[in-house]
Amino acid sequence: MPRIAAPTVAEHRANQERALLDAAREVLLENGPQAVTPATVGAAAGLARSSVYKYFRSGDEILFRIVADALTEWGVRLRDTVERAETAAGQVEAYVRTTLALAASGAHRIAVLGSILPRDETARRDLADAHRELATPLRSALTALGNPNPELTADLIDGALARAIERIDTGCPLDEIAPETVAFVRRAVGISHRPSRHRGTG
Repeated sequence: MPRIAAPTVAEHRANQERALLDAAREVLLENGPQAVTPATVGAAAGLARSSVYKYFRSGDEILFRIVADALTEWGVRLRDTVERAETAAGQVEAYVRTTLALAASGAHRIAVLGSILPRDETARRDLADAHRELATPLRSALTALGNPNPELTADLIDGALARAIERIDTGCPLDEIAPETVAFVRRAVGISHRPSRHRGTG
Protein backbone atom coordinates (compact mmCIF):
# COMPACT_ATOMS: atom_id res chain seq x y z
CA MET A 1 0.00 0.00 0.00
CA PRO A 2 1.41 3.46 -0.93
CA ARG A 3 2.77 5.51 1.95
CA ILE A 4 0.36 8.23 3.10
CA ALA A 5 2.28 11.48 3.52
CA ALA A 6 -0.46 13.21 5.53
CA PRO A 7 -2.38 12.67 8.80
CA THR A 8 -5.41 11.28 6.98
CA VAL A 9 -6.19 9.65 3.65
CA ALA A 10 -8.43 12.60 2.75
CA GLU A 11 -5.61 15.07 3.36
CA HIS A 12 -3.24 12.89 1.37
CA ARG A 13 -5.62 12.88 -1.58
CA ALA A 14 -6.09 16.64 -1.35
CA ASN A 15 -2.33 17.17 -1.28
CA GLN A 16 -1.79 14.87 -4.26
CA GLU A 17 -4.55 16.56 -6.23
CA ARG A 18 -3.10 19.99 -5.48
CA ALA A 19 0.36 18.81 -6.56
CA LEU A 20 -1.07 17.53 -9.84
CA LEU A 21 -2.91 20.79 -10.50
CA ASP A 22 0.19 22.84 -9.72
CA ALA A 23 2.20 20.66 -12.10
CA ALA A 24 -0.51 20.96 -14.76
CA ARG A 25 -0.39 24.75 -14.59
CA GLU A 26 3.34 24.68 -15.18
CA VAL A 27 2.95 22.31 -18.13
CA LEU A 28 0.21 24.50 -19.59
CA LEU A 29 2.17 27.73 -19.27
CA GLU A 30 5.39 26.23 -20.62
CA ASN A 31 4.11 23.98 -23.39
CA GLY A 32 0.49 24.86 -24.17
CA PRO A 33 -2.82 23.06 -23.67
CA GLN A 34 -2.01 20.13 -25.96
CA ALA A 35 0.77 19.14 -23.57
CA VAL A 36 -1.59 18.72 -20.61
CA THR A 37 -2.08 14.96 -20.52
CA PRO A 38 -2.19 12.52 -17.58
CA ALA A 39 1.26 11.27 -18.58
CA THR A 40 2.98 14.67 -18.77
CA VAL A 41 1.25 16.01 -15.68
CA GLY A 42 2.09 12.88 -13.73
CA ALA A 43 5.72 13.08 -14.79
CA ALA A 44 5.89 16.75 -13.78
CA ALA A 45 4.42 15.91 -10.38
CA GLY A 46 6.57 12.83 -9.90
CA LEU A 47 3.67 10.37 -10.20
CA ALA A 48 2.92 7.55 -12.60
CA ARG A 49 0.21 8.09 -15.19
CA SER A 50 -1.89 5.38 -13.52
CA SER A 51 -1.82 7.40 -10.30
CA VAL A 52 -3.10 10.50 -12.10
CA TYR A 53 -6.20 8.59 -13.22
CA LYS A 54 -7.15 8.18 -9.57
CA TYR A 55 -7.80 11.92 -9.51
CA PHE A 56 -8.64 12.96 -13.07
CA ARG A 57 -10.20 11.02 -15.92
CA SER A 58 -8.46 12.90 -18.73
CA GLY A 59 -6.32 15.82 -19.75
CA ASP A 60 -9.49 17.76 -20.50
CA GLU A 61 -10.67 17.33 -16.94
CA ILE A 62 -7.33 18.61 -15.67
CA LEU A 63 -7.57 21.61 -17.98
CA PHE A 64 -11.09 22.34 -16.82
CA ARG A 65 -10.01 22.34 -13.18
CA ILE A 66 -7.00 24.61 -13.57
CA VAL A 67 -8.91 27.12 -15.70
CA ALA A 68 -11.94 27.02 -13.38
CA ASP A 69 -9.71 27.51 -10.36
CA ALA A 70 -7.95 30.44 -12.04
CA LEU A 71 -11.27 32.09 -12.87
CA THR A 72 -12.51 31.60 -9.33
CA GLU A 73 -9.40 33.17 -7.85
CA TRP A 74 -9.57 36.02 -10.36
CA GLY A 75 -13.22 36.66 -9.44
CA VAL A 76 -12.50 36.72 -5.71
CA ARG A 77 -9.69 39.23 -6.18
CA LEU A 78 -11.89 41.45 -8.34
CA ARG A 79 -14.85 41.39 -5.98
CA ASP A 80 -12.74 42.05 -2.90
CA THR A 81 -11.00 45.03 -4.46
CA VAL A 82 -14.09 46.53 -6.10
CA GLU A 83 -16.21 46.21 -2.97
CA ARG A 84 -13.66 48.19 -0.96
CA ALA A 85 -14.17 51.24 -3.20
CA GLU A 86 -16.56 53.74 -1.63
CA THR A 87 -18.21 55.03 -4.79
CA ALA A 88 -19.52 53.52 -8.02
CA ALA A 89 -16.93 55.53 -9.96
CA GLY A 90 -14.23 54.19 -7.68
CA GLN A 91 -15.49 50.68 -8.25
CA VAL A 92 -15.17 51.03 -12.02
CA GLU A 93 -11.61 52.26 -11.60
CA ALA A 94 -10.81 49.47 -9.14
CA TYR A 95 -12.11 46.89 -11.63
CA VAL A 96 -9.88 48.29 -14.37
CA ARG A 97 -6.77 48.56 -12.23
CA THR A 98 -7.19 45.14 -10.62
CA THR A 99 -7.79 43.43 -13.95
CA LEU A 100 -4.63 44.96 -15.38
CA ALA A 101 -2.60 44.16 -12.26
CA LEU A 102 -3.69 40.53 -12.42
CA ALA A 103 -2.79 40.45 -16.09
CA ALA A 104 0.64 41.90 -15.38
CA SER A 105 1.22 39.21 -12.77
CA GLY A 106 0.64 36.54 -15.43
CA ALA A 107 -2.51 35.18 -13.78
CA HIS A 108 -4.66 35.88 -16.83
CA ARG A 109 -2.71 33.50 -19.06
CA ILE A 110 -4.53 30.53 -17.55
CA ALA A 111 -7.90 32.26 -17.19
CA VAL A 112 -7.93 33.36 -20.83
CA LEU A 113 -7.69 29.73 -21.93
CA GLY A 114 -11.24 29.29 -20.68
CA SER A 115 -12.48 30.59 -24.00
CA ILE A 116 -10.97 27.67 -25.93
CA LEU A 117 -10.69 24.79 -23.45
CA PRO A 118 -11.61 22.07 -23.00
CA ARG A 119 -13.21 20.22 -25.90
CA ASP A 120 -16.29 19.10 -23.95
CA GLU A 121 -19.15 21.44 -24.80
CA THR A 122 -20.66 21.47 -21.31
CA ALA A 123 -17.32 22.27 -19.76
CA ARG A 124 -16.72 25.02 -22.32
CA ARG A 125 -20.10 26.54 -21.50
CA ASP A 126 -19.42 26.38 -17.77
CA LEU A 127 -16.09 28.14 -18.21
CA ALA A 128 -17.63 30.76 -20.50
CA ASP A 129 -20.25 31.47 -17.83
CA ALA A 130 -17.55 31.74 -15.17
CA HIS A 131 -15.58 34.11 -17.38
CA ARG A 132 -18.62 36.31 -17.90
CA GLU A 133 -19.26 36.31 -14.15
CA LEU A 134 -15.97 38.14 -13.65
CA ALA A 135 -17.57 41.35 -14.93
CA THR A 136 -20.49 41.25 -12.47
CA PRO A 137 -18.92 43.88 -10.15
CA LEU A 138 -18.34 46.13 -13.15
CA ARG A 139 -21.92 45.78 -14.37
CA SER A 140 -23.19 46.56 -10.87
CA ALA A 141 -21.05 49.69 -10.64
CA LEU A 142 -22.20 50.87 -14.07
CA THR A 143 -25.83 50.33 -13.04
CA ALA A 144 -25.25 52.41 -9.90
CA LEU A 145 -23.80 55.17 -12.10
CA GLY A 146 -27.03 55.20 -14.11
CA ASN A 147 -25.50 53.77 -17.25
CA PRO A 148 -28.35 53.03 -19.68
CA ASN A 149 -26.83 49.77 -20.94
CA PRO A 150 -24.45 48.29 -18.36
CA GLU A 151 -24.26 44.91 -20.12
CA LEU A 152 -22.98 46.36 -23.39
CA THR A 153 -20.81 48.95 -21.69
CA ALA A 154 -19.15 46.29 -19.55
CA ASP A 155 -18.43 44.24 -22.68
CA LEU A 156 -16.89 47.28 -24.36
CA ILE A 157 -14.75 48.04 -21.33
CA ASP A 158 -13.55 44.44 -21.25
CA GLY A 159 -12.66 44.80 -24.92
CA ALA A 160 -10.53 47.83 -24.10
CA LEU A 161 -8.93 45.91 -21.24
CA ALA A 162 -8.10 43.06 -23.59
CA ARG A 163 -6.20 45.47 -25.82
CA ALA A 164 -4.42 46.94 -22.81
CA ILE A 165 -3.46 43.46 -21.65
CA GLU A 166 -2.02 42.75 -25.10
CA ARG A 167 0.23 45.79 -24.64
CA ILE A 168 1.31 44.52 -21.22
CA ASP A 169 2.07 41.11 -22.73
CA THR A 170 4.36 42.75 -25.27
CA GLY A 171 6.36 44.45 -22.53
CA CYS A 172 4.63 47.78 -21.89
CA PRO A 173 4.94 48.66 -18.18
CA LEU A 174 1.80 48.40 -16.06
CA ASP A 175 2.43 51.84 -14.56
CA GLU A 176 2.15 53.33 -18.05
CA ILE A 177 -0.77 51.28 -19.32
CA ALA A 178 -2.99 51.44 -16.21
CA PRO A 179 -3.40 55.26 -15.93
CA GLU A 180 -4.13 55.63 -19.64
CA THR A 181 -6.68 52.80 -19.55
CA VAL A 182 -8.37 54.19 -16.46
CA ALA A 183 -8.58 57.63 -18.07
CA PHE A 184 -10.04 56.12 -21.24
CA VAL A 185 -12.69 54.18 -19.32
CA ARG A 186 -13.61 57.20 -17.20
CA ARG A 187 -14.15 59.26 -20.34
CA ALA A 188 -16.09 56.47 -22.01
CA VAL A 189 -18.61 56.14 -19.19
CA GLY A 190 -18.77 59.84 -18.36
CA ILE A 191 -16.99 59.77 -15.00
CA SER A 192 -15.50 63.12 -14.08
CA HIS A 193 -12.45 63.50 -11.89
CA ARG A 194 -14.63 64.92 -9.12
CA PRO A 195 -15.69 62.48 -6.37
CA SER A 196 -18.66 60.40 -7.48
CA ARG A 197 -21.80 60.00 -5.42
CA HIS A 198 -21.61 57.18 -2.89
CA ARG A 199 -23.60 54.11 -3.79
CA GLY A 200 -25.11 53.99 -0.35
CA THR A 201 -24.46 50.29 0.09
CA GLY A 202 -21.74 50.65 2.73
